[in-house]
Amino acid sequence: MMNWLQLISNKRLGQEIRHAERHDDRSEFKRDSDRLIYSAPFRRLQNKTQVFPLPGSVFVHNRLTHSLEVASLGKSLGDDVARKLTEIHPELRGSLFEEIGTIVHTAGLAHDMGNPPFGHSGERAIQAFFAEGEGASLRDHVSPRFWEDITHFEGNANAFRLLTHRFTGRREGGFVMTYSTLASIVKYPFASQTTGPHGKFGFFASEEDTFVKIADELGIIRTSAPGDPLRFVRHPLVFLMEAADDICYEIMDIEDSHKLKILSFEETAELLLGFFDEKGRANIRQRLAADGVTDENEQVVYMRACAVGKLENECVKAFVGNEEAILNGTFTGSLISHISPLQRDAYKHCASVSKRKIYQSKLVLDIELSGYQIMETLMKALVGAAVHPEKFHSQQLIRRFSSQYDIQSEDLETRIMAVIDYISGMTDVYALDIYQKFQGISLPIL
Repeated sequence: MMNWLQLISNKRLGQEIRHAERHDDRSEFKRDSDRLIYSAPFRRLQNKTQVFPLPGSVFVHNRLTHSLEVASLGKSLGDDVARKLTEIHPELRGSLFEEIGTIVHTAGLAHDMGNPPFGHSGERAIQAFFAEGEGASLRDHVSPRFWEDITHFEGNANAFRLLTHRFTGRREGGFVMTYSTLASIVKYPFASQTTGPHGKFGFFASEEDTFVKIADELGIIRTSAPGDPLRFVRHPLVFLMEAADDICYEIMDIEDSHKLKILSFEETAELLLGFFDEKGRANIRQRLAADGVTDENEQVVYMRACAVGKLENECVKAFVGNEEAILNGTFTGSLISHISPLQRDAYKHCASVSKRKIYQSKLVLDIELSGYQIMETLMKALVGAAVHPEKFHSQQLIRRFSSQYDIQSEDLETRIMAVIDYISGMTDVYALDIYQKFQGISLPIL
């Protein structure tokens, strides 16, 4: 069984021996949070698609606002779990365990930092370029493990890489984050050879040793046999981060869909009030009437807040009630799948409606199709330059890379990953701009 006192560690990756001098009273986990918020990759999330195209006159969520909301909800989940479990386990009082809210908050900030432009369409474009596009010709020129990594490219694995990888060898330990924070963002703690039909994994081959080091330090249970592809159980706090993500994207997408008139007010209210029994729905309507809230958008905001609060409370109960299974590594599914039947069924109904009316709407499909074309074009040009750097045009393209990307390496796999690092770090707007320049559609104006 895993134990909390080992699982929650403020040891930093890259600073295991030396320790930086401290000049304030922030905890190590609060430092993690601050490092992310002030970083360029985090700021770039403001120009990355969440679900809908970047806003015009109506503001909807982007990756940055989504991540901030996940972090906020994660903090509430972590703080509530810490309070309840310290009542059950008094020996945890006064330990680092009481800071799990801050850890989950930071994991929420970081969880989407590895996502490429244009959301899941961008992920699929990278995967498809190698699996079925022009990049398929490279299969016999790279190692089998590397091939598995790039044909199953995954934003979660890329976030772990971004936070831990030393791109050019000049920066020790990436962001130099704490072990527990890094472990808390890895939703799929296994290698790419074990992805199966869901296509998810937690770390590339280049960061495998780093994850093993973290897992062993924290006592995370390894489930793979010696010699088999690595597989671990999740760090327990991953379940809280995942719950915050699940709640935010499902409920906030419904609110955005109402703003964009994809869902009517009646449809939206039916979905959000579905998390409550008749008495709960009546109480919400009475409060809206008592406060004189007649604007439909404001009513949706209030109902959304009630739904999020209800789901947060349910997930806390699910985590605390299943603590032993979580620490044993035998807990299966997400926290959402273990909440009360009423809320679980309401969540499933929201997911079903979202898939049918939101994620398959013309608005969303158009951005996915455009994003896919842009990503495919960038991959074709830049991977081609990495494979044939001796060509004149390749040299021109390579000069676009900043020094943090090891595009000049003698190793082909390293150069290909440099391209993936570069493209996945782009914002939607920047990717579109580079695409237009590559295509000769626009020229820079001095």
